[in-house]
Amino acid sequence: MKSLILFAAITIFSFTETISFKAQAQNPEKQSQPNIILFMVDDMGWQDTSVPFYKETTELNKKYHTPNMERLAKMGVKFTQAYATSVCTPSRVSLQTGMNAARHKVTNWTAYNENQPTDEPYPGIKFPSWNYNGLSPVPDTPNTVYATPIAEILRENGYYTIHVGKSHMASYPTLGADPRNLGYDLNIAGNAVGGPKSYLGTENFGNQVKGGYTPAAIPGLELYHGKDVFLSEALTLEAKKALDNARFLQKPFYLYMAHYAVHAQYKPDMRFYQKYLDEGLGKQEAEYAALLQGMDKSLGDLMDYLEKYNLAKNTIIMFMSDNGGLTLVPPRGGKAFTHNLPLKSGKGSTYEGGIREPMMVYWPGVTKANSTNNQTIIIEDFFPTILEMADIKNYKTVQKIDGKSFAPYLRNNALRDSSRALIWHFPNNWQEGSQRSKEYKIVSETEGIGPSSAIRLGDWKLIYFYGLRKTELYDLKNDIGEHHNLVTEFPKKAMELTQLLNKKLEEEKAQFPTDKTTGKILKPIFKP
Repeated sequence: MKSLILFAAITIFSFTETISFKAQAQNPEKQSQPNIILFMVDDMGWQDTSVPFYKETTELNKKYHTPNMERLAKMGVKFTQAYATSVCTPSRVSLQTGMNAARHKVTNWTAYNENQPTDEPYPGIKFPSWNYNGLSPVPDTPNTVYATPIAEILRENGYYTIHVGKSHMASYPTLGADPRNLGYDLNIAGNAVGGPKSYLGTENFGNQVKGGYTPAAIPGLELYHGKDVFLSEALTLEAKKALDNARFLQKPFYLYMAHYAVHAQYKPDMRFYQKYLDEGLGKQEAEYAALLQGMDKSLGDLMDYLEKYNLAKNTIIMFMSDNGGLTLVPPRGGKAFTHNLPLKSGKGSTYEGGIREPMMVYWPGVTKANSTNNQTIIIEDFFPTILEMADIKNYKTVQKIDGKSFAPYLRNNALRDSSRALIWHFPNNWQEGSQRSKEYKIVSETEGIGPSSAIRLGDWKLIYFYGLRKTELYDLKNDIGEHHNLVTEFPKKAMELTQLLNKKLEEEKAQFPTDKTTGKILKPIFKP
């Protein structure tokens, strides 16, 4: 009899605990730390959206349909002067570590297999031995940067950390190639792959054998192999399953939703493709526009999920791209280097088209709805900002943090600071840009594809091109397209910014290319 009473008591207690557990999972407002979604898009240009980030709506804004980006913009704040690096891996390492690319030295994209620098040769230039194996969670791995990743700090402070999609932060088989070694509790489809072999489930996302895995193809999505499911949709479905885990673990979550879209190689997302053909776009541009809208649908699906489970009031959503939009023809259609207008050039270039990104933030109870902010932000700033949002203080990292929290600009949309200098350092040559160009010299001179460093202070921007030994100075407030080089008119400003750029690069122990003929180290220089 006593055993029956004890059993009944345990059963009632367990049943009560289960109800309490589910109730708490469905009532996240009791949770003190906010959930955080960082929605990262690959190769998305500043103008690749129906959300205008310029002072006016442009023809490119009218070309694309991104209703869920519009929805997010109405909820929060869009930043019109947000920056990344000109190619993907440096941005992703900066985001994970809070370091500027000059400091972490992963200055170009990383190959799938280790020990393979990806620089295309540039006439007369020898490139430094940069960290071409990427980010590492342990010291002493050759040609890597050892750092404390942001997800590790979040996990140590109670977050359930989720990585979905493109990682591309290190080469295989180094430890940094697997996001689970970088602080993520769960990794979905992320490894050393930089671009998708295929977006189509009917093509097994590039894997040759159903149920198997082919190097450089998208891993871990065997459930969708052979099915008519687009990659962006498969990643979203798996992300929602991961959020289910977080809810029932009763933990705040950090979801790094890193889409492979809109990176080449393009495939038609048939959910949206025909519409763009009907609107008059050519095949290549219709594929690109459909990729964008499929990415946008993913954003909307995640926002719907938050609403469904009463998570929206305690979930921060951050939207960003890793570099400027691709402007090469092919794989884009139309005229080369016109796809980011009014910005000049695109991916692989230090001109605005290669580094200025669409960025939005919704922080419930903090950001002002439907607002715009013109403060300059750079990709490494996400690291300290996210940790401040999560109310994590006194954290320790093995690396020096270059990023500055932009949380104050979220709390006070009128706040501005033009005294901080932003720098970009690319002592490399983007392989794809020169390989695809038949007139490489012309492209490198006119579109900025080649080794360079740059600095922005206030409205002034200075670029130094190592191959051309050339300095360019622009007033971005009056010349966003970087058409008028002002070094002749403002030599003192050019000298001032050159000296400041060199000072910053020296502080970050930057690497520099060398002259093949003389062996001399090349640094930014300006001679009036």
